[in-house]
Amino acid sequence: MDPLLLGLIIILAILLPAALGLPIGIAMTAVSLVGMWSVTGEAFMMTTAQTMPYAVGSDFAFVVVPMFILMGAITSATGITSELYTAAHRWTSGVRGGLYYATTLAAGGFGAINGSTVVSSTVFTRIALPEMIRFGYSKAISAGCICAAGTFAALIPPSLAMVIYGIITEESVGRLLMAGLVPGLLTIGVYFIGMGLLIYFRPEVAPQDVERFTLSEKLVSLKGLWAILLLVAIVMGGIYSGIMFPSTAGAAGAGGAVLISLFRNKLTGQDFWNSLKETAMMTAVLFLIIIGGLLLSRLLLVSGILNELTSLFGHQGMSVAWFLTLSVFVFVLLGMFVDGVSMLVMTVPFLHPISQSLGMDPIWFGVIVVKLVEIGAITPPVGLNLFAVIAASEGKVDARETFRGVLPFIGMEIVTLLLIIWFPQISIWLPDLMFN
Repeated sequence: MDPLLLGLIIILAILLPAALGLPIGIAMTAVSLVGMWSVTGEAFMMTTAQTMPYAVGSDFAFVVVPMFILMGAITSATGITSELYTAAHRWTSGVRGGLYYATTLAAGGFGAINGSTVVSSTVFTRIALPEMIRFGYSKAISAGCICAAGTFAALIPPSLAMVIYGIITEESVGRLLMAGLVPGLLTIGVYFIGMGLLIYFRPEVAPQDVERFTLSEKLVSLKGLWAILLLVAIVMGGIYSGIMFPSTAGAAGAGGAVLISLFRNKLTGQDFWNSLKETAMMTAVLFLIIIGGLLLSRLLLVSGILNELTSLFGHQGMSVAWFLTLSVFVFVLLGMFVDGVSMLVMTVPFLHPISQSLGMDPIWFGVIVVKLVEIGAITPPVGLNLFAVIAASEGKVDARETFRGVLPFIGMEIVTLLLIIWFPQISIWLPDLMFN
């Protein structure tokens, strides 16, 4: 069979069951194993099925995934996020739309200690949305702001998306984590400008903030931020200085979160147990998807699909600009139907080799891919962050309001994406400085 036709059949065979409710990890695993059996025979398929899951599960480098999840779970359970939001709220008070800016700042800070966009969106829906509604903010724009700001966790280290991209492509996880910092801060800056323009042209979406805090109250609110700053220093400082590998930094961050919470008398036995259960469940789901993606990557390789795609793009003389345009289309389309991690493991195995054949910097391309995952997470009708906000709001906002409210923020994300594409140094300057 023609490799390109086979590749199309494989993608459809994965997407159709997933659209009907079958978990994407199971769909990728089943299709990949059947595909390997038909292309290479039973012996190769059985050997791969027996060795690859064990290789992934026993690789010490992958310990960074549950450690980052545990760090985020503990900080969420012990009230650190609420203190972060309180501080941001007090420092943005008095500004029209101050709660939008506070949510954006707090979500950026939370992204520095939590790598999950869904967790971030859920947490800030419970903290910020009731306040926004109480002060008369637009429910649609409020939900859209929370939903979009939750995606900061995908870029700002420690980022699970960056870790998974590094696992799939075998690129340096440390370089990828550092590469996401400046683009993440750029995204926050674009949001501030975009929200300012939105409020200027549509003042009805944000009332004038009448709540005021004294300088003393603002300074007092900063006392609770030492825990976040310490965790950031442990994780990112350890990686940047070269003292720790990413896996070691993840373990140090999780351990630090536990010790800090105990020191502040905020961590109960039940909180710790719930954090461990949440970490175990999320890790199991992620590893099932990662294993399915790696099996799919192996199938694409042994069937000749990757070689055929790389040759096709080379012979067609495709430019980097056209390849990135195609990548944007693929991620936006998939973002309407599958979650971010699934998008990564489905697309990176064939997009990454093509990007390398076109001479693109792999770290820069990784940042672009993760930014596209961010956009996919808030793209209606099936962006995962959208439903995280709707579910966590407990009826305060519905799907129609959330879909409508997130549209301006998708525009802001596209502006940020274009800046990252036009100016690659935004992504590669910091990791180059770190490793050189």
